[in-house]
Amino acid sequence: MKRMVCLLLVAVLAMSACGRSAGENAGGSSEAIGSGPAKGAITVWAMGTEGEKLSVLAKQFEAANPGAKVAVTAIPWDAAHDKLTTAIAARKTPDVSMVGTTWMGEFARTGGLDAVPPGLVKPANFFAGPQEGTVVNRTSYGVPWYVETRVLFYRTDLAAKAAVQPPKTWPELKSFATALRDKGGARFGFALKPGGEGSWNTFMPFAWQAGASIVGADGKTFTLNSPQMVQALAYYQSFFTDKLVPPTQPIGQPIQDFVAGKTGSFVSGPYDITNIDQIGGPSFKQKYALAPLPAGQTNASFAGGADLSVFKDSKNRDTAWKFVKFLSQPDVQVKWYQTVNDLPAVKSAWQNSALANDKFLSVFGQQLNSAKSPPTISTWEQVARAIDNGVEQVSRGTQAPAAAAAQIQQQCQQIGTGS
Repeated sequence: MKRMVCLLLVAVLAMSACGRSAGENAGGSSEAIGSGPAKGAITVWAMGTEGEKLSVLAKQFEAANPGAKVAVTAIPWDAAHDKLTTAIAARKTPDVSMVGTTWMGEFARTGGLDAVPPGLVKPANFFAGPQEGTVVNRTSYGVPWYVETRVLFYRTDLAAKAAVQPPKTWPELKSFATALRDKGGARFGFALKPGGEGSWNTFMPFAWQAGASIVGADGKTFTLNSPQMVQALAYYQSFFTDKLVPPTQPIGQPIQDFVAGKTGSFVSGPYDITNIDQIGGPSFKQKYALAPLPAGQTNASFAGGADLSVFKDSKNRDTAWKFVKFLSQPDVQVKWYQTVNDLPAVKSAWQNSALANDKFLSVFGQQLNSAKSPPTISTWEQVARAIDNGVEQVSRGTQAPAAAAAQIQQQCQQIGTGS
């Protein structure tokens, strides 16, 4: 009920912007920040571990700008969306906040975010997928802070036993999973989410690889029933039909089964390296490796992470944006990785040996070049749930791919894009 109220509140804000003009809501311009050191106090909200550790970089910023003061507040992830929604509505926002990448469209359309000042950063310095995820109606309302993407984790010992190499194409992935099961000793050759909350970010890479999209070029028309989407749903379903993947996926089970050798491969992000190490121990690193996702038309993956945004109601806009710019410097991005293991959004930071020479992390750096973000529409969370439901129906075999695509399209047309 609380989330429903907040979504309705956002819809109202998108129309009225709590007293802001319609021009501001459609807006797409922002004044450049001043030259010289930052001055005065700013407040910053950040979630989870980032909120707990950001003070390390805040102190470095203050040392470089003696007249500035940064106060960081850690916000729990599960409360962050509603807290930001309420703050924007009440016009009592922090100066800067970490923003989940899939929230950008929703919050930008409230009129509460300040457009990125001209010349603050160069968009080309960032990975394209995350950078595009900050753009709403051709205007960027945030700067990518850190990124993550998904790659293929596979058991090298089981692959050697099955005499197969990491797959590079869709047909090779099916053959790879089959060989890991039939010759490598795994019960299942692969693992996929069989629906449920968040399954869209496992499925959508396949859709993008097939050439599908969620919305058309106008950013307002859904294209979820395209032949490419049906092809991706059919391919996804085939792993369940051929019994190459577990029929269910309880939380934590994929990692446990991977370490135990019950599952030969799965798709996940950098956070699961730590999870695997905790279960398998240091020696287990010799038993698995990572590879970029196999390609359909492309080898696209999901681009996640978090952005940094400044609010229209900031009381110290100049210093707020200077802090964001500071956090976007390559050396600062590397230090942030070394502090909390967040992967840099700035491409040049990946030249640092800590990332470039790591056999696991370098694969993520390679995959980020083709990673994509969901469209920046204000109704994304509702659209994502519709995709989750369609994936579940297909995985269970209760709906044919074409019928599932048609149902997802119909539901999303009723939801709309919020534009």
